[in-house]
Amino acid sequence: MSKEVFERGLAIRKEVLGKEFVEKSFAAADDFNRPMQELVTEYCWGAVWGREELPRKTRSMLNLAMLTCLNRPHELKMHIKGALRNGVTRDEVREVFLQAAIYAGVPAGVDSFRIAREAFAEFDADKA
Repeated sequence: MSKEVFERGLAIRKEVLGKEFVEKSFAAADDFNRPMQELVTEYCWGAVWGREELPRKTRSMLNLAMLTCLNRPHELKMHIKGALRNGVTRDEVREVFLQAAIYAGVPAGVDSFRIAREAFAEFDADKA
């Protein structure tokens, strides 16, 4: 593991998902799942999110569409909040989900809208 890429990934992950969330994920890690936390931090957040060719806002919108298509509600909720931190507006979130509903299916779109309302409420509560 590259310490430099890991540290860059850890910083980006905290900026996007929130410091408390990331630190809680690492604190809860054990010998079994710690390697997954490290892998995600280095490769996902450091090696890919750390690239400068796409702005974070664009990466967030891509993630929302892909997670909708893959039906990953836990990850979707987390990335909705991250998208808001990255400057994605609620109107843009809506448009991503409408677009995804056409290509991934209406049930996926409906679930994404429901999850977004929960994520918006949690995001707003955290800011209060």
